[in-house]
Amino acid sequence: MDTVELPVVVGVDGSDAASDALDWAAELAGRRGLPLRVVHASLWERYEGYIPGTSADRPAERLHSEAVLATAAERAGRRVPALKVMTDLAADDAVTALLRAGQSAEALVVGSRGRGEFASLLLGSVGLGIAARALCPVVVVRGRPENVRGGMNRVAVGIAERERPGDQEPAPPSAAVAFALREARLRGGELEAVHAWRCAGPEDHGAREGHGRREERRGRETPGGREGREGREEHRAHEGQGAREAHTRRAAELLDETLGGASAAGLPPVPVAHRPVEGSARKALLDASAHADLLVVGARRRQGHFGMQLGLVNHAVLHHARCPVAVVPVS
Repeated sequence: MDTVELPVVVGVDGSDAASDALDWAAELAGRRGLPLRVVHASLWERYEGYIPGTSADRPAERLHSEAVLATAAERAGRRVPALKVMTDLAADDAVTALLRAGQSAEALVVGSRGRGEFASLLLGSVGLGIAARALCPVVVVRGRPENVRGGMNRVAVGIAERERPGDQEPAPPSAAVAFALREARLRGGELEAVHAWRCAGPEDHGAREGHGRREERRGRETPGGREGREGREEHRAHEGQGAREAHTRRAAELLDETLGGASAAGLPPVPVAHRPVEGSARKALLDASAHADLLVVGARRRQGHFGMQLGLVNHAVLHHARCPVAVVPVS
């Protein structure tokens, strides 16, 4: 039985950000040999108060929506000449229309901001709402022009801690890793696998003790007591160094296991750079985004939860990454 080709879906509204998303989606569909479905939600312009010229035959809003779709389809066809392009005018709000389209999509692509949204916003409400709820991968096209254009020849992916540390066999790759590997292969680029870890240093052991209290105690110390304190601090420093080395080894093992699972699953190999980083996941991923064409992160979707399902790290990269961000649902 023939497999059904799911399209790449992109939302457009006539804004510059939507045009960037359209170009990005057309190239994604072209690389994957898939059709492109261009969606415009007619209520966007009504909510923004946009009032184009009138027509005796059809409502002005309808005329404007049809013009947005026709312009987008023509632009996508010029961008990727052999691309099959479909258009869809949805009489609904943008988030609802795109979430519905995403139920039968290979991926959803949106711009970082829509028409009429405040220029100071880092991420528009449509992009945030879709990235937090969609059941398919969502790409928010944002960042510096050189990253959006794909000039870095690299895809970065965040690797989380393994869920089942007792497993002996390599775990199958997560949906996020599989998405990143495929994109890196189709682009002919490198995959950078990033895993952040943190280790409490010797300065953290006394964090709960107030500065004034420590100074007062030091003032009362005898020479012998001071030597004892210095010895304890030196011991804690050695312990901290040992823990840091253990964390570094564990991070490297995790990356090996994760990408080893991808090899065991038969995914085509690509050049891979392992990057275990001491520090916060937020900073590690934002740093990686500076030299990537795409940053891929996983987002856990929980059954029965209908609110925002992103997490603090994903929320941060969606607002601050310097390249497009793919949020891939993980069940």
